[in-house]
Amino acid sequence: MAELAALEDPKARAVNEKHGDDHGVNLGKLRALAKRLKTQQELSRDLWRTGDTAARLLALLICRPKAFERDELDAMLREARKPKVHDWVVNYVVKKSPHAEELRLAWFADPDPVVASAGWALTTDLVARKPEDLDLPGLLDIIEARMKDAPDRLQWAMNHCLAQIGIEHPEHRARAIAIGERLQVLKDYPTPPNCTSPFAPIWIAEMVRRQEVSVN
Repeated sequence: MAELAALEDPKARAVNEKHGDDHGVNLGKLRALAKRLKTQQELSRDLWRTGDTAARLLALLICRPKAFERDELDAMLREARKPKVHDWVVNYVVKKSPHAEELRLAWFADPDPVVASAGWALTTDLVARKPEDLDLPGLLDIIEARMKDAPDRLQWAMNHCLAQIGIEHPEHRARAIAIGERLQVLKDYPTPPNCTSPFAPIWIAEMVRRQEVSVN
């Protein structure tokens, strides 16, 4: 904790706080610390229990994902209210866990929209990797009915799923684009130069274009 406190950088904190995170540690330095510590499951648990955001991010870098029980991962995700911690729990730990599919199904329909967004993130991962496990038309039905009025984090996750279906599955691409055009979700999202807009029709078109260029 003392080492983490010594890494505090006001500029990093200012940038992170714009994204809803409450820590001031440069992620490159955090990863360097994790590399030195290597995998330490019990230290990871101790760091998580502090509740400190930087400590929790470090915990997720040095943990052993397959060592967590299903209920432990569920509790961690429900405690992970800061965007970066939430994202790392899903992508660095749950995706590598044998409990990933069980948790995906449980979280997908959770009444807490932040928890549900994790279920959608895991579902989006399957859209490209194991689509045979999903009902893609059914997902598009849910997105069409609920994305427009969903809370921010859940809306973002549903939009990512919509775009991924359009990018990866040509047979559903026209419908995915049509849903995006109709709902207009994230159409006006401020996008830096040289970055792709998260507006699904633009996102789908750009990624498909890149795929075609790489093939040719």
